[in-house]
Order: sequence, then structure tokens, then C-alpha cells
Amino acid sequence: MAAAAAAAQEAEPACLQSFELYESASRFYIFGTNADKTVWRLLKIDRSETSELDIDECSTVYTQAEYLELVSGLDEDHRSTGGVKFVTKFYGIIGFIKFLGPFYMLIITEQRKIGEIFDHPVYQVTKTSMIELANSKSRSSFLNTRDENRYKKILNTLDLRKDFFFSYSYPIMRGLQRNLSDPQEGWSLYESTFVWNEFLTRQIRNCLQSTLWTVALVYGFFKQ
Repeated sequence: MAAAAAAAQEAEPACLQSFELYESASRFYIFGTNADKTVWRLLKIDRSETSELDIDECSTVYTQAEYLELVSGLDEDHRSTGGVKFVTKFYGIIGFIKFLGPFYMLIITEQRKIGEIFDHPVYQVTKTSMIELANSKSRSSFLNTRDENRYKKILNTLDLRKDFFFSYSYPIMRGLQRNLSDPQEGWSLYESTFVWNEFLTRQIRNCLQSTLWTVALVYGFFKQ
């Protein structure tokens, strides 16, 4: 087991490409993995705090066997409050948003490969979901107010399935010449006017000092 963990640590990916969301009464658990599903990471989101975004990234890098074991263990730990339930599979965090009540997490639940740049796949967003982070105890009285619902409705009118695309491994928000002459990665890639969700991802990036869990969305046209 120690050897497997060490191997997973060495193989830690520059990006995560597939995610599984689980929920308990007190927390959301997000497991992220690389394209080969050989490396797994864990992100915890506190559901009892509504005024601030409380996110914790586990430093351990897990193998697939350890990930399955961890899910089973978490379910046992939360058995007295209903256990841990699978919510959805998704392909990246678009960001977090708060109106008058709790925070919401925006995620990509479906994607479609639309091309490649130097063998780096480029994807189009085809379906998204908005996950309320609060639980029944912390749910604010603002949640179902007219203004809260109006703001949610306005956000839902934005069709993220049209003309939004991204790549896990290639910085499509930068021009080819800049990528060749001045390659960048991670945090600096979000500091671009072409990254549509820079603000929505700012809190989680500031909290974790990492871009491992988010995708940088570009709005525009891509055809190949």
C-alpha cells in the first residue's frame, strides 16, 4: 500500500479531468482523478457555513483502490446522519456564486470533444448544473425569497452550452505565439480577459492556491 501511495504521489497530474460529487448532511466530498483514473484527490466543502466558502483540499494522493476504500469509510463515518450519497459525475468546476443566501457551485456535467490543438483535446460545454451548498440546518431564510429566486433565474438564462469551450492541458485563452515564446501554466492563465469565469473561480483559487479543480472557460468560436 505504501509503495502504491508513493507511486501515486509521483504521478500526481497537472490537472484533474473527471470528478465525482458525494454529499453528507454536513459536507460535500469531491473526488477528482486524471484521464487514466490512476490518481485521485479529495476536496471537502463545509455545508454548515453559508456566509463564507469553506473548502479544504486533502494533501494525500490516492490510488483508485484507496479512493474506493475512502468512499466506503466516509459512508460509515456518516451513517448516523444518513451516510454519504453519490450526487453526480462531472468534468470541472466553473466556479462559485452567492446572491442573498447560500453559495452555489457551478459544474460541467456534460462535455463534447470538438477538436485538438497539438494533440491537446478541446471540449465544448454541453450541460451544466448549479449545486446549492447549504444543508437543511444552515439554509438561509433568503433562499426562497423573491429576490433570491429572481437572481437564480437570471443566471439560468445564461446558456453555457453555447460557444463555451476549454482544454485541460492546453492554454486556449492565449495565442499560439505567446504559448510558444512565453509558456505559462496554472494561476497565471486565469489572469486573462479571455477567461470568462475568472471571477467565479477566484475564491476557490485563493483558498487552495491551486487551479487543479477548476476549468478556465473561453467564450468564442472554435471549429476544426
